[in-house]
Amino acid sequence: MTVKDAVAKRFEQLCDQREMRPNELAIRAGVTPSTVYSMLNPSRQRVSIATIKKLCDGPDMTLGQFFSCPLFDELDQEIQ
Repeated sequence: MTVKDAVAKRFEQLCDQREMRPNELAIRAGVTPSTVYSMLNPSRQRVSIATIKKLCDGPDMTLGQFFSCPLFDELDQEIQ
């Protein structure tokens, strides 16, 4: 799993836990729904930390809380 995949999966988990649809996450974060759907799209290669921060601000979550998840502890090293 790549970092980008883990980020998308983490946002999917958060939406499920909070019973929130991606559109609601976008509204709360002050971004367009296309930003959220683009980030969730497996074919998209990257997501910026600034976008992650905005999406965390919507449901009132810190970056520390977001990244404090086993998904990020289990990532393989990415050497290119």
